Parts: sequence; C-alpha cells; structure tokens
Amino acid sequence: MTAGNTCYLGVDVGLTATKAAAFDVAGHELAVVHARTPRTSVTAHRHDVDMAALADTVLSLLAEIGGKLAADGYAAAGIGVAAHGNGLYPVDAELRPVGPAIASSDSRAQHVVAAIPADGARRLARETGSIPWAAQPAVLLRWLRDAEPAAYAATRWALSCKDWVTAQLTGVPSADYSDASAFGLVGLDTRAYTPTALELVGLPAADLDRFPPPRRSDEVVGGLSAAAAARTGLPEGLPVIAGCMDCVAATLGAGGREVGDGTIIVGTWAINGVVVPARSPAPEVTLSAFMPDPATMLAMEVAPTSAANLDWLACAGVPHARAGGVPAAELLREAAAVPPGAEGLLFLPFVNGAPEHPSASGTFLGLSSNHRRGHLARAVIEGVAQYHRVQLDRVLASGADVGDRPWRLAGGGARSAVWAQIFADVLGRPVRRQLTSELGARGVASLLPGALGHDVPPWTVDEADDLCVRPGPDRTAYLAHAEVFDRCLAGMSAVWSEVERYRTGGGGA
Repeated sequence: MTAGNTCYLGVDVGLTATKAAAFDVAGHELAVVHARTPRTSVTAHRHDVDMAALADTVLSLLAEIGGKLAADGYAAAGIGVAAHGNGLYPVDAELRPVGPAIASSDSRAQHVVAAIPADGARRLARETGSIPWAAQPAVLLRWLRDAEPAAYAATRWALSCKDWVTAQLTGVPSADYSDASAFGLVGLDTRAYTPTALELVGLPAADLDRFPPPRRSDEVVGGLSAAAAARTGLPEGLPVIAGCMDCVAATLGAGGREVGDGTIIVGTWAINGVVVPARSPAPEVTLSAFMPDPATMLAMEVAPTSAANLDWLACAGVPHARAGGVPAAELLREAAAVPPGAEGLLFLPFVNGAPEHPSASGTFLGLSSNHRRGHLARAVIEGVAQYHRVQLDRVLASGADVGDRPWRLAGGGARSAVWAQIFADVLGRPVRRQLTSELGARGVASLLPGALGHDVPPWTVDEADDLCVRPGPDRTAYLAHAEVFDRCLAGMSAVWSEVERYRTGGGGA
C-alpha cells in the first residue's frame, strides 16, 4: 500500500441517517454512501433502534463503499466509527442484543431523573462535567431493571451506539473516553469510571462492570473479523479504532481542536460546544466529553431540537408509513422568499422534545390562513436558530472560555446560505460555514493516520473569509424575534403539560 492509494474509512451513525465515507491522506473526501438509520418511534417518548438492522446497514454501506474504492484503485488502511452518544445498546456475553436499543432522543425514563435530588445532580456535574438526563445509560439501565428485568439480567455489556457497531466489526466489546465521559460516568480528575451516576438512580456500583474499560479514541480495538470481512469485502484484520462520540467527531471534522474553539452543529441534535481544558471545575453545561487530546474536552449544550424539525416538515405531507417527502433544499428556497419573522409565525422546535423541557412538543404559534409552506419552513429554521442561541447563551454563561474567533457552523445550517445568515443574525456574531458533507465521518477518520503510525500531516479545514457569514441588516428584526421567542418558550410549560396528559390518556372528557 502506498500513500497515493491509501485511504481511511469513517462511519457516522446518526439518529436519522448512517454514512460511510472514505478520505485520502490529506483528508479529502473520496466517496460517501448513506442509508436511513433503522430507528422506530414507538411512542412520542420511546425511540427504539433495531440493533441487528443497524449492524446490517453499516456492513452493507462498508461493502458498497469498499467496492467503489476498489474500482478506483484505493485500499482502506483502517476504520473508525462515530455515532450518537448516550442511549443504551445492551448485549449479552456473546455480544447479542438482549432487545431493541434505546436511542438518545428517548425520554421514557424521565421519571427516574425527576426522582434524583438536586444536590445529587450537582454532585454528578462537579465530578463528571455532565448532569443527569433521561437518555443517559445509567438512567436507562435503571429503567431496564424496573421494566424489563430479564433483559437487565441478561445485559453483560452496556454499549453506546458506536461501541455496538465496533463490536460487530471486530467481535470485541469496547468503549472510548468521549462516550464514557458524556455518559456522566468518568471522573474529570481521575479519568476512571465512578459509580456516582449509578448511585443516584439506585443501581449498585457493581453495574460499572457492564461498561467496557474506556480507551483512547485512536486506540486500535482489533482487526476486522472474518465474518465482517466476508460481509463487506474488506480485508480481514483491517484495523478498527475505538472511535468517538459524534459530537466530538464532527467538531474534529470541522477543525475545532484548540481551546476556545466554538462549534455549532445543526443535525438531528443541536450541538453547541466549546473546547475547554479537561479538568475540574468543569463549565456548568449539560454534558462534557473528553477529546482525543487528553488535555481537552468538549463542553456542550445539546438537545434533539435542530435540523430534525425541518426533516419532520419535509415528511409531514407524506401519507403515513410512506417514505419520501419534500426535499429540504426546496423548503429552504421557499423560506428564503419569506421575510424575517415569517409574517408573525413562530415555531418552537421540539418535535423530538428536549431534556430540559420534558413535556415539550413541536409548536407553531400565530398560524393564520395567510401562511403558506414557505412561511412554515421559515418559522422552523428561525425557531431552530433561536433555540441554538438559547443553548449557546448557557454555554457562554457556564464559565467556558470561548475565543473571539468566528464559531464554526456545520450541518444543514451551514450548507444553506439563507440558514447560515439567519444563524449569524440571530446570534449576533460571525459564523464560518463548514461545507464538508460528512464532518462526523471525517473527524473520526482523521484519527486513523496517527493510530496506524502513518506519516501524514494533520488534516486541515478551509478557513477562507468567503465562508464567514456576518450579522446583516436583519439583526435588529431577530433581536425582537428573540424576545418574543423567549417569552413564548417561558410560558409554554403548562400548555405542554396539559397536552402531554391528553395524549397519554390522562386528560380529556
């Protein structure tokens, strides 16, 4: 294998789509393939994942991209996997699923979190940099013990999504520091598992043994197994690294590595993170995840309140159980023709809820007969940007040292010129668009050259000034929009609670 035909494979499993991408030695994208992630919304609060179907999806994508690479004369040197953090992927001692996985957008265990005393939550935050919330593995493991005791008893390994995929590639259970720390299970100062999160939900400290020992993200876990090689056509023994949480991977892919670098990721989840020193006291944010550089971590405010809302609108007009919908690009074109504020239409972006608003649901306010689809699209993307602002305000108030460089904007909000401008206007500061299509896959693949001892320069990102979007004349309108958004958000709790009682059978005549 020579540098000229060497490439690195990155897999990124999102809640909506799963991607496999290949990159050359300079980090340039060579090929990418994608498929829908097999996630099922059983109810508004229960989001399951068919683990076998997910493994099949990843193996099929690797086979597809491997074929493309072989045809073009490239040979893969290794594989790295990134995926959504938190949630729960439980398997037995033979690495077989004990039932469906629970996605990180799930909120079935909110009652477990509600029972945690406030001083206990503060103790966890001080120790690990993360607060308790409904989709943390410790919380879900407690739910599993109560609701499905046989599955709990059968669970040998409590894996993250990317650890499940890595186990399917190698036959080895593993974990990395980014996922494990974002679980609220790793002490900031000790870099070792701590039982605090388990104790807070009434689980024994012995349950820590269900979590594989954490590794560095760039540590080789093992080689591609014979079974996975047969499915993918890739060579048996191909090195597979531990990989990292998708928030960390996408931040790396966007070039966020230095202390003070801020990154906004507009994906299924809203990710608003800043790179900070890896030590206590941590900034007071929802969760913190160790970066591959042991000296740094990513302090984040996160919620499933971002581009998934536009995906919902795109599919809303399609008959139930039928795939397809209006292309997001078409909705964004229509939104561009609508003035700021969508002529009085406001949207609260909670079609998947949010950890900090347990009963929240997607909500249009001000809807009238004058509004058309373009108004709906404009209101949705404005609402998404405003809630990113709410979360970024928390990051700024958390004690995180945010640099004065433009924040990196990645995902759907970066690829749309109109949405990127809305972000700059809403935030009141410059954002630099990151247009690489697969930042998560690129970020985890960027760890492979060092892991494999290849003499490859660090991958860079395009920092051209023409990618920097600055606040424009609509900034004043969005300041007024933000005030209305915040007041409406503050007043919705009772309404959402009433709707929640209604849809769960607890209200109505």
